[in-house]
Amino acid sequence: MNNEHYEALKNIIKIYLPEDVSVDDIKPTSHLTQELNVNSANLVDIVLDVEDHFDITIEDDEIEKMETVQSAIEVIDAKVQS
Repeated sequence: MNNEHYEALKNIIKIYLPEDVSVDDIKPTSHLTQELNVNSANLVDIVLDVEDHFDITIEDDEIEKMETVQSAIEVIDAKVQS
């Protein structure tokens, strides 16, 4: 896992966390919607912010793969390297 990408993603996600979820709860294994309680509208915002930050385009089928922080990083890593 690319630690630089992890930290950048963590900084993007923390903006959209509900009040009852701490930034400390963001772990590689954290499920974005089930554990971090990110709603679907905010998930779209996270994807848009990720695209802007990393200067990549994430396709719909790739968004579906982004269930956990780790899986999101895997999509980001693959996109950045290509």
